[in-house]
Amino acid sequence: MKLITYNFLTSKCIRGVKVGYPLKLKIVQKEVVQTDFNPEFITRLLPRLDYPTVHMAAELVDCAEGVPKELGENYAADQDLLQKLHHILLEIDIIEGQLECPETGRIFPITQGIPNMLLNEDEV
Repeated sequence: MKLITYNFLTSKCIRGVKVGYPLKLKIVQKEVVQTDFNPEFITRLLPRLDYPTVHMAAELVDCAEGVPKELGENYAADQDLLQKLHHILLEIDIIEGQLECPETGRIFPITQGIPNMLLNEDEV
């Protein structure tokens, strides 16, 4: 699971959950997969993401150095920052781990890079 995917996942579909975001991420195994850097793609992507969650993910994978807690207005001109965000969002792959609903504590496993977000019948 790429960390870009993590930014979009929520447990809001569980009965009684009002927000369900951001999910708590526990990483057991990760790997780095090199991808071509496209600064234009990252620049267009960032406004669509919840940036505090991006920063939290960067801390979880020990890549937060040089990544500001808040995204400034002139981020598109900072090639170094865009490169770091590209690495965090697109090159780090969570192979094994789990996601936890912040409201219910429900655990969603990540197995072979795939988060299992299926709910039991009594949860919907």
